[in-house]
Amino acid sequence: MIVKFIFDRIVSLLGLLFFSPILLIIAILVKLESPKQPAIYRQQRIGRNGKSFTMYKFRTMVANHGGSPISVRGESRITPLGAKLRRLKLDELPELWNVLIGDMSFVGPRPDVPGYADKLQGDDRKILSLRPGITGLATLKYRNEEELLAKVENPVLYNDTVIFPDKIRINLAYLAHYSFFLDMKILWYTFIGKDLDNFYK
Repeated sequence: MIVKFIFDRIVSLLGLLFFSPILLIIAILVKLESPKQPAIYRQQRIGRNGKSFTMYKFRTMVANHGGSPISVRGESRITPLGAKLRRLKLDELPELWNVLIGDMSFVGPRPDVPGYADKLQGDDRKILSLRPGITGLATLKYRNEEELLAKVENPVLYNDTVIFPDKIRINLAYLAHYSFFLDMKILWYTFIGKDLDNFYK
């Protein structure tokens, strides 16, 4: 995976340089909306080989909300600006730093919070051999996850019994069929906003 490693470092560095004006503008807007709260949200996630790391995103929720790790579109804890950033995926731009320093990759399973990573058992834990990604096959399928969860009566239960197991299945399929070409295809489909549904049906 040396090609993937080199690609991640070069493109993440170029991305940080290219998007630096946008990163600055968003950070200022977040601070203007909530001056007493940080613009960058830091959260512990589980990365490659089960090691914990700090993931960076633009803050999109009120601080110290103490709510569920499952986000649902339209929640009151999501700020007005945060809702726009999440819809456009701009809140994830700081993750380019995570890619640059090697905590994440552009493509891979989304990193879980410790509670969900602990649920991986047996062969499912093979997913942890992968560096987590900003996007991936499961991310493509569930790119409208918050909207989907908003339509069910119990979002946490639906996530735990339907979405989370399906993401495990998809991520295992990615592990089994990994190639740099597949990564490039996933990135392209992410850019155009389409789903690689034929891959994992």
